[in-house]
Amino acid sequence: MSPIGFFIMGVLTFIPFWMFLPKFNLPSWFAIFSLTPFTVIPLLWVMAFRDKIKIPGIDK
Repeated sequence: MSPIGFFIMGVLTFIPFWMFLPKFNLPSWFAIFSLTPFTVIPLLWVMAFRDKIKIPGIDK
């Protein structure tokens, strides 16, 4: 895949995370973690189990 293809795929994953993360009470800048496969999986887990996970500094 060309670098342009990687860029397009990155944008296609970054934008939905940027929009959905505030709905899960997480900062939008966490969307930067969606650009690598090693960090997108834990991020999806945090979003899936957000009501059971307490994050220091974010949850009050």
